[in-house]
Amino acid sequence: MFTFAFKGMVYPQIWEDPEVDIEALALKPGSRLITIASGGCNVMSYLTTDPKEIIALDLNRAHIALNRLKLAAVRELPDYKSFYQFFGHADEKANIDLYNRYLKEAIDPVSRSYWEGRDLTAWGRKRITLFSRDLYHHGMLGYFIGAGHLVARLYGVDLKQLARAKTMDEQRTFFDKTLAPLFDKRLVRWATSKKMSLYGLGIPPAQYDALAASGGGNMALVLKQRLERLACGFPMSENYFAWQAFNRGYASKGGTVSTRSPAGPLPPYLQERHFDVIRERADRVSVLNRSFTEYLADDQSEGFDGYVLLDAQDWMTDQQLNDLWENITKTAKPGARVIYRTAGEPTILPGRVRDEILDQWVYDEEKSLRLNMQDRSSIYGGFHIYTFKGAVQ
Repeated sequence: MFTFAFKGMVYPQIWEDPEVDIEALALKPGSRLITIASGGCNVMSYLTTDPKEIIALDLNRAHIALNRLKLAAVRELPDYKSFYQFFGHADEKANIDLYNRYLKEAIDPVSRSYWEGRDLTAWGRKRITLFSRDLYHHGMLGYFIGAGHLVARLYGVDLKQLARAKTMDEQRTFFDKTLAPLFDKRLVRWATSKKMSLYGLGIPPAQYDALAASGGGNMALVLKQRLERLACGFPMSENYFAWQAFNRGYASKGGTVSTRSPAGPLPPYLQERHFDVIRERADRVSVLNRSFTEYLADDQSEGFDGYVLLDAQDWMTDQQLNDLWENITKTAKPGARVIYRTAGEPTILPGRVRDEILDQWVYDEEKSLRLNMQDRSSIYGGFHIYTFKGAVQ
């Protein structure tokens, strides 16, 4: 059931903090990076570091289509205002006109077929209409967040109130008095005990087990702790992940379509100050429907300076991990860095990846812990950095 659900749109917005990634990777101009694509926000944001090339891979065709649409949009839409309207609001009928005028002929036939195909879960409407119906309310993640708001309302709680907090003290008060008690409700405890309940976060059964283990088997407690950090760990003025979770959209000024503009934190790729450089560098990204391991096994290039695995390793068997790391090691430049996240707190590689492979890498535990605490998405237990020493002679 998870595999079936994961074939559609999962992440309209990626839930890994790109600013943490950029610091961890220490990318220099001219670097080559390979990453899992997911929703594309981070792929676009990495362009601010002036890389030579980014290879973005994903097995989910919806994510591939979304990445290619974002890259076409930053190249082809007339200005920042139209780009922000399309992906920042993603809820204007005018976005369909923008697609037809500027993007339809600029994307590849496979992506065009996806966006102009009809979604049976949306009464047969074309998928491109998501950008006129609020993209961020859709996809598995959007539906999961919407369900959370619905359950909260059943208990008389309006989660959007948190977005009105002016200080971190107000955020803390709202969480302690209003949000935290929800996790003691019988319905919430029952729902979170079911593995299927977290499919909307893109969490398969194997990763559910790792996540639950970090809370002694009490998933409600784990989710409460992660939500506490999201709600209280960073000022709302700095955390666009919290805006999406609690306000169901980025902070923006009111007014008509022509006057709406950002009024709060945004992913780097949506910030106006980065628009011109991302537009200029968009052609440096290749988006491919392939697995990480298979791509690296066939790679004959000069190698890579950075590898971004998101949380995919939580899903892997020992054999899959060894195949992956054998190919990462084969293609890594000296000093290359691998970053990834885990549902639980510790790194998952020791004892699973063969010593002759892992001995060629150095784990930066101190920096991993520090940057994990800076990750505004707040939903992962661990963030991990490995640096390549160079092949063993």
